[in-house]
Amino acid sequence: MLLRMLSGTALLSLALASPTIADDLSGTSQTGTTQTAASPSSVEDITVIGHKLDEARNGIQTQIGASTYVIDGEALDSQPGGTNNPLNQVLLQAPGVAQDSFGQLHVRGEHNNLQYRLNGIILPEGISVFGQTLSPRFADQVELITGALPAEYGLRTAGIIDLRTKDGAFEPGGSVSLYGGSHGTIEPSVEFAGSDGSINYFVSGDYLQNGLGIESPDGRSDPLHDRTSQGHGFGYFEDVIDPSSRVALILGTSREQFQIPDQSGLSPQLGLTVNGQTDFPSDKLNENQRELTHYGVLSYLRSQESFDVQVSLFGRYSSLYFTPDPIGDLLYNGIAQTAYKRDIAGGLQAEGAYHLNDRHTLRAGVIIEGDRATSATSSLVLPTDASGAQTSDMPVKIEDDGGKTAWTYSIYLQDEWKLFDSLTVNYGGRFDLVDAFTHENQLSPRINLVWKPTDTTTVHAGYARYFTPPPFELVGGESITKFANTTGAPTVTADDVSRAEKANYFDVGVSQRPLPGLTVGLDTYYKNSRNLIDEGQFGAPIILTPFNYASGRQYGAELSATYQQGPWTAYGNFAAGVAEGKDIVSSQFNFTPDDLAYISRHYIHLDHDQTYSASAGVSYLWDGTRLSTDLIYGTGLRNSTDHPNSGSLPDYVQVNLGISHHFDLPRVGALDARFDVINLFDEKYEIRNGTGVGVGAPQFGPRRGFFAAVTKSF
Repeated sequence: MLLRMLSGTALLSLALASPTIADDLSGTSQTGTTQTAASPSSVEDITVIGHKLDEARNGIQTQIGASTYVIDGEALDSQPGGTNNPLNQVLLQAPGVAQDSFGQLHVRGEHNNLQYRLNGIILPEGISVFGQTLSPRFADQVELITGALPAEYGLRTAGIIDLRTKDGAFEPGGSVSLYGGSHGTIEPSVEFAGSDGSINYFVSGDYLQNGLGIESPDGRSDPLHDRTSQGHGFGYFEDVIDPSSRVALILGTSREQFQIPDQSGLSPQLGLTVNGQTDFPSDKLNENQRELTHYGVLSYLRSQESFDVQVSLFGRYSSLYFTPDPIGDLLYNGIAQTAYKRDIAGGLQAEGAYHLNDRHTLRAGVIIEGDRATSATSSLVLPTDASGAQTSDMPVKIEDDGGKTAWTYSIYLQDEWKLFDSLTVNYGGRFDLVDAFTHENQLSPRINLVWKPTDTTTVHAGYARYFTPPPFELVGGESITKFANTTGAPTVTADDVSRAEKANYFDVGVSQRPLPGLTVGLDTYYKNSRNLIDEGQFGAPIILTPFNYASGRQYGAELSATYQQGPWTAYGNFAAGVAEGKDIVSSQFNFTPDDLAYISRHYIHLDHDQTYSASAGVSYLWDGTRLSTDLIYGTGLRNSTDHPNSGSLPDYVQVNLGISHHFDLPRVGALDARFDVINLFDEKYEIRNGTGVGVGAPQFGPRRGFFAAVTKSF
């Protein structure tokens, strides 16, 4: 299987998956696990109890009325590239997801606004832009939850990306793998899972190096100065205390080093002089960025009779360090900035479900998070006079350091009410308060209806009021007055603080099984917002900065189809959408006066708005050999022509191909081999061309690459 969609709560396959329809509209168990005095004593006991506790955990976090796309473990292995793919490439196969540079994803026309979870537990946001901290390698299942979300989901609402981790009770054993190929790619990895009495565990680690760490700025297959080295580690540890409870610990770490790629053949255009030097070949620029992430989750789950509860502590450390080319950056940009940002976040997530009777299930939760962000920047600039003319070729250094602590508090309550066997209403609300650069709050009502008129048809409709603070760890603390009379001075000095986005969201959809093995779906959405949040790259450091449009609107539709019959599975998705904003009202110093004036009077497309997106795939399994292919299509993100974001880049199609085979060899044992071709037809396409609101540099999609892997299981 590859991908399934839960339309409301009806299961709709969207990729190489076998379609089924959930009989129970809630998709959750109506009774908890009854405690007994005996402790689990065998592997079979642990496995059975683990499944029951997983069901209880899933029942706490309902997805009624939301659109949920599920990618299971078999699917992750069978796609071209397998679990060696970064997480963002996996999610591009879901409807309404558009790719961007630096590994960014846009779900339904949103700029990021994604919340990542591990086994349902919130993972605080990090500073990383193009780092892939979370790997499909340790996931047993990946879910993308979007649409009109139930009350337990808040703050980041464009999409919830929930990775269900592997554990030793269900999949004992391990493997060693070596993957490599084009762009100098070498990626060894190892994983091991097992159990000892009531304790289950899963650990994995990998190392990656290649010459295509960030997207090529000029379309070359071997971009200049683009090496990366990355190491990742992950561990899941679980102790089943008794038949009604367990405690789990998750630990993860990531260290990633990137060279910033160079575009050859360019010369400085600002007319500046640095220490007597006026020229600098662009292919000699030497910019680098390092990203570190460490995270942990400690969780306690108890399920007894009609009550399920889970209490979790979570934390994350994230840092980013950018080093410029001192001379080159000054000549090209007028500023060479060494930037360090660090964010330490932690919190509590306590949630529960009470099965009142056959018709009502009550759910409630409290989430508290504290966040400490610090930044230290050292900028080399050149002195200028009041007219902006350079007065000296000797650089001066400007230090700008700062720190800030933020707190967010959330509480929700909702009722899953089964009016009839075919109709379920999930209604409730949540209250969010943020105390950061601003102090804001909102009470947000939510309601979702799921109607199943026949065994093969499911209709869902929902409304959600959303409250989305700007990403605290990315809000800049730069004092622009320090840069007066230098080449780092902005042309606009206004710098209003970014505020929380407040929005109304509507979603209606239907899924249908017209024929055995075939499932189709249609989903539509509309969102209007005040203080719409967008993000942009301003300057050489690859650090995104949030800003607000006074008003925004997003709307669109998604078509989905999947087919599964015998050894064949296939899927196809098509999405159309519009995302627009008007009047930039924060962080104005990052923009030109002309752009600000035009946008204040006109709605413009957001820079990440892609009008049409599509994905598709086919898989065939024959005698241990799997052939698979998938593709992504887009009409291109926005670029600036006559007006900001008034144009779009050309259409593109990227086709990938994979073949894998499982061997059982004498003495050697289980062995898997695979061969993949990424971008089979060597399509050369632009993701960005360097223009657009908040767009810092051009990037191209990957050129054709050939990769192979051998995996030894034990």
